[in-house]
Amino acid sequence: MTATAEPRTNSQNGEGTSVVSSPEDTRPARPAEPSVDSVGAVDADVRSLLERGRSLCTPVLREAVGRLAPPMDRVSAYHFGWTDAEGRPTEGDGGKAVRPALALLSAQAAGAPAEVGIPGGVAVELVHNFSLLHDDLMDGDEQRRHRATVWTVFGPAQAILVGDAMFALANEVLLEAADKGGTTGVDAGRAVQRITLATRKLIDGQAQDLSFEHRDRVSVEECLEMEGNKTGALLAASASVGAVLAGIDDAGADALERYGYHLGLAFQAVDDLLGIWGATEVTGKPNFGDLRQRKKSLPVSAALAEGGPASVRLAELLADPEGRGHEDEEQLAVRAALIEEAGGRAWTAEEARRQHRTALAALDEVPMPAQVREQFHALAEFVVVRER
Repeated sequence: MTATAEPRTNSQNGEGTSVVSSPEDTRPARPAEPSVDSVGAVDADVRSLLERGRSLCTPVLREAVGRLAPPMDRVSAYHFGWTDAEGRPTEGDGGKAVRPALALLSAQAAGAPAEVGIPGGVAVELVHNFSLLHDDLMDGDEQRRHRATVWTVFGPAQAILVGDAMFALANEVLLEAADKGGTTGVDAGRAVQRITLATRKLIDGQAQDLSFEHRDRVSVEECLEMEGNKTGALLAASASVGAVLAGIDDAGADALERYGYHLGLAFQAVDDLLGIWGATEVTGKPNFGDLRQRKKSLPVSAALAEGGPASVRLAELLADPEGRGHEDEEQLAVRAALIEEAGGRAWTAEEARRQHRTALAALDEVPMPAQVREQFHALAEFVVVRER
């Protein structure tokens, strides 16, 4: 475990830059060390990387989803935002596409064209969405990306079936890559092995997350382990799968995975902040959503470990069985304020920056073109500077 487990109430990271600018402004502040000369250049570069991931991977993703038997094909299209519930084409929000962007970039890190990473980008997107379909059902979430979740529209059975089908498709797409000449059979098998391991860890993380909801207290170490499984493992695979398809050796793939793993922990730390203090109109999720479910996310775990009066009061409220799951906005706001007073918000913001720096350090172990390295840096920057 690389993360520091002892919460600190200092809102500054080691370089003197706060990730969250103030209690009134929930947006993570722009980091102090952008990888290119200007913030505008970083933003433009990331937009182009994300758009490249969508434009190259979406047609292959659509083709794969189109293989599913009805009505799973229609349910999948709705989930991805391609259609409405009646099957009519829409311009829905398909997500940030960070994972496909990483898969394409990792192929370039291995000296191959970005296109070699397309099967990897499609596979990680399928696994990611498999997890979202099941998580929404298990968590009882009724909204994702500003629209009703699949289980609320088509029923729990379809959410389970379509999620399972997406996981099977992910492996199918990777294995087919060798037949299409983009990689060797050996490297396709290596990619499947890494994706399968990441998926198993992702499922481990979801199981841990669900179990935490029934406990009054979860340590910071336990929370980091859960988030490393639930989020870090798949981002680790995303950051290496294209390179594996391109034939990179295991040492290089492992270093890229470390980048993705720590990037995933940074990503989840920011998500935990947004899960409490994010604006619904931006995130597409309910206000105080994580607090409603009594999730033991990083801000909560860090606040409970602090031990002061606000920490003690928060622990009492979380242990109280009265109204569990039915707290009103005012009660949830009180809990959010206690978390902040106990230092949970500041500690999580600092942890996001620390994991960001650790991710970048892993890139030093992989020889790659300077432009590709800068793009990895830009994507990492994007992860910790976002509002949704």
